[in-house]
Amino acid sequence: MTIPNWITKANFYQIFPDRFYNGNPSLNPPQVVPWGSDPTPNNFMGGDLPGITEKLNYLADLKINAIYLNPIFSAVTNHRYDAVDYFKIDQHLGSIEDFDKLIRKAHNLGIRVILDGVFNHCGNAHYAFKDVINNQAKSKYVNWYMIEGFPVISDPDKYNYRTCTGCYYLPKWNIYNPEVREHHLEVARFWLNRGIDGWRLDVPYLVNMNFWYQFHEVVKYFGEDKYLVAEDWRDPTIWLKPGLMDGVMNYSLRNLVLAYTAEQFIDAFKFVEGMNELYARIPQEFHAAMFNLLGSHDTERVATRCKNETPRVINSFALLYSMHGSPVLYYGDEIGMTGENDPGCRGGVNWNQEAWNQEIHRSVTGLLSARSNSKVLQEGEQELVALDAETVLVKRRLGDRGTVSIVHRGVGRDVSYSLIPLRKEKAIFGIPSLIGNSYRVDSVNPLILEGEIDERKWSL
Repeated sequence: MTIPNWITKANFYQIFPDRFYNGNPSLNPPQVVPWGSDPTPNNFMGGDLPGITEKLNYLADLKINAIYLNPIFSAVTNHRYDAVDYFKIDQHLGSIEDFDKLIRKAHNLGIRVILDGVFNHCGNAHYAFKDVINNQAKSKYVNWYMIEGFPVISDPDKYNYRTCTGCYYLPKWNIYNPEVREHHLEVARFWLNRGIDGWRLDVPYLVNMNFWYQFHEVVKYFGEDKYLVAEDWRDPTIWLKPGLMDGVMNYSLRNLVLAYTAEQFIDAFKFVEGMNELYARIPQEFHAAMFNLLGSHDTERVATRCKNETPRVINSFALLYSMHGSPVLYYGDEIGMTGENDPGCRGGVNWNQEAWNQEIHRSVTGLLSARSNSKVLQEGEQELVALDAETVLVKRRLGDRGTVSIVHRGVGRDVSYSLIPLRKEKAIFGIPSLIGNSYRVDSVNPLILEGEIDERKWSL
């Protein structure tokens, strides 16, 4: 199998469209609230596709070269996981012409775009489901869903059809129906024909596995460079097979990183043991295509998880951008946005730079730049080592060159130069502080060094 050839260099950025930037207020829904209002499950702030297009230069300046968009198809809610029509852009996000303009500008800037594919369920306002409600057993779409009785009732307190996680407004597709499968495959073809670079697949574990093999075949018909990534919060390895997925949202990595940096309820030895075990389970050929994240629309924000302590946030990102795989930055985390789990993590970006956490912004910008300029960080094999309970080394090797990331979460200490297995090294992130032949690192200054491999010291 082959993963997309661009994925080793990918620096992803995830965007929740309603909350990123309002580029065309004429698209606002009638109930729009002022930008920056507290996010709720039901309010709209007016972010749209023109807004994303307008901010692409900002992303390119950050060294972002791939974006993942939460659903953009016609829907009722602000999250749009309740599709009404998969072949139409939501009217409050823009038009198909706005989408085409976004794709053109993104590609001109060297930025790939993947969409959120929600093929387990749709919204109860979808035309097919409405036809079932209106025509009941006589509907030509009655077998498109998992109906459990007649008359079909769509009510929050009483519904008689399968749903996604008990949400009455999210009826579950009958994926065993060939007509439903063809509908989903045609959706994939439609947007691939409009230039997208792949799909992130929502709750794929709730869908028959055989469908995903068929989906893979259709997507890869458009080119081996089309990327497929599965959402899964559990063991990612079930998806990492030829003919299935290229990568998985790496929540396992997230859990380990934040347990070490944010809560600090595991030490460096436990962290290293967990990380090395995780990467040993993931087949080598999939390492580079893993979708490594610290936050998403389904989690509390990194700064919140870190109790808004800037050093913990920076150390979290230093580990993320040192690891093998494609790092994913959730919109606004680069400026220190805070927010508890859904809906708190879905706030509108404050574009007033004076309100940003400048330390976090400088650090994330520096890490993105370091990874963009280092083939070792993009492609090198990986090994983690714990120097002591508070200090982690992430070693990456590509041929005769290597990088060493030093992340220390405690008080200042000297790391002996003899433990750095490089020659002629230079710092590609952080400000090195040398005392004699020792690098001094502390909890506010993670360091990434790159240089020639010193074979005598590489195996610590």
